[in-house]
Amino acid sequence: MSAIDGLPPLRAVIAEHGLSAKKALGQNFLLDLNLTAKIARQAGDLSGLDVLEIGPGPGGLTRGLLAEGARKVLAVEKDARCLPALAQIAEAYPGRLEVVEGDALEINPLERLTPPIAICANLPYNVGTELLVRWLTPETWPPVWSSLTLMFQREVAERICAAPGSKAYGRLAILAQWRSEARIVMSLPPEAFTPPPKISSAVVHLTALPEPRFPAPAKRLERVVAAAFNQRRKMLRAALKGLHPQIEEKLEAAGIAPTERAEQVPLERFCALARVLEEG
Repeated sequence: MSAIDGLPPLRAVIAEHGLSAKKALGQNFLLDLNLTAKIARQAGDLSGLDVLEIGPGPGGLTRGLLAEGARKVLAVEKDARCLPALAQIAEAYPGRLEVVEGDALEINPLERLTPPIAICANLPYNVGTELLVRWLTPETWPPVWSSLTLMFQREVAERICAAPGSKAYGRLAILAQWRSEARIVMSLPPEAFTPPPKISSAVVHLTALPEPRFPAPAKRLERVVAAAFNQRRKMLRAALKGLHPQIEEKLEAAGIAPTERAEQVPLERFCALARVLEEG
């Protein structure tokens, strides 16, 4: 795989630059360039796209994205130790890789990207969920991105794709499935990483829908779902009592039994409840 760009294997890159993974940064490096190329391919045809990558580390996935034909990759990296390794990749792909040093939670990358945009990343574990929620909840829809191809801990990936009635079903499933098509496309064992994490990982591919599956005011839906699953063991009439003084009536108007629990309620009913509450 390294022969495609003339760059050294990732183990050699890590050794050259002293890139031991830092737990504080949520780092677990994928060193198999065949695997990183496979992840890049899960994002689909990249030839006409700008790609945002968060936490590239030594650049394994970055190289895969570029080799798969991404028009441009914007890589946001917090760890300054990784910058020299990424600079070598930029030299091998002139004009196609831009590296920004900084915290992905504090940087607005849109000014550096031209639509259509895909996001593809082996997300640092400590910021992955927050970034996903941000990407799923912009004020306007469709979003600036056409697809998300993201690696998470396996249990987080299962929560994104979970069906009603399952233990994994919750806020992430609602937010992801309301506005996108989400599916798990790859699974990776701990030993694929250096250092090996204690859990398995999975890649989720989310494709933005042209419009949400069901109409609902976004901010209201977010509040309803957060309150419902924050106390998921309670009946909804108790979990949501802070949202409206006549919450039982509102639940019934939305077609939800007040004695149901959040994990029993499908997406369509949550959207209906958000609409009812928005009416006052």
